[in-house]
This record gives sequence, structure tokens and C-alpha cells, in this order.
Amino acid sequence: MLSSRPSDAAGTGPSGSPAASVAEKLRAIELLGSVHYGRLAMSMRALPFLAVARHLVTEGRVLLRMHRGLGFHESCDGSVIAYGADNFNFPEPDGKEGLWSVQFTGPVEIVHPASDQRERFGTGPSVVNGEHFDPVYLKLDPHLAHMHTLGFGASPSGRTHSVT
Repeated sequence: MLSSRPSDAAGTGPSGSPAASVAEKLRAIELLGSVHYGRLAMSMRALPFLAVARHLVTEGRVLLRMHRGLGFHESCDGSVIAYGADNFNFPEPDGKEGLWSVQFTGPVEIVHPASDQRERFGTGPSVVNGEHFDPVYLKLDPHLAHMHTLGFGASPSGRTHSVT
């Protein structure tokens, strides 16, 4: 499950309320679950690198699916990564939700998910960069969560939230 930043021993959020912090973290993970793809940030040969991944939210953790042929999973295994997603290309048509982005940071490891979890991912692409798609799975245990919302009116939903 998501946990507070070490320097935030009381577990309080921007409002100073522990309940607000937990609620905002849960909201961030809920938003992540509403989209299918995101971007994984990692270090590869001592340089920052971004890769696209399909994700599922399960039991407070993020399960990622990537193409094995690219080798990105090997750079991630046992490391701390950041994973982010947003609705910038697909905002809610009614405008209630507005635009948002979430980012989770924590350790990741290669896993072999159960068949029901693999089925929840749905079919993958048939090819990636001209190669047959060969899935590999990573489990992200998010220790930090950040949520940002963008509003274009005069409403309070235009505030930016940082959830840690």
C-alpha cells in the first residue's frame, strides 16, 4: 500500500490532516486505474530514460507490462523507478474531472503474475518495433505518490496537489 514519505512521520498531507493525505493517495491510485498506459522513468547506462508500459492497479501496487525484446525490464529490476500517467489526451467529456496527472515512485521487480492478472491486461500489441510482442511483467511498490490537477475555470479544482 502507499506509504508516507519518511520525513512525513505524522503522515499528514498539504492540509495537515492524515485523513486528507490518505484520501489523496487513494485518489491518485484510483485515477491511475482509470487509464491503461503510462510512462516509466528509469536510469539506463547512467542516463534518464522513459518507456511506455501498460499497467494494472492491484492491491495498492502497480503491475506493469512491457515488451521483453527492448530489454528495459532488466534495467528496472531491483531499482527505484517513477511511473506516471495522465488523462491529457482524453479528458472527461463533462469537464467534471478536469485534467490530471499522477506519478508513483518506488522499487520494482520482475514478476510472473497469475493467469487472471495477465488476462486483465487484455491483448497486447502484435508487434513492437517490428518484433513479435513478448510480454514481461514488473511490480511497482509505490512509496511516494504525486497527483496534479489542472482546471481551466475559476473553481478550486484548478489547484495543484502534491501527495507524498
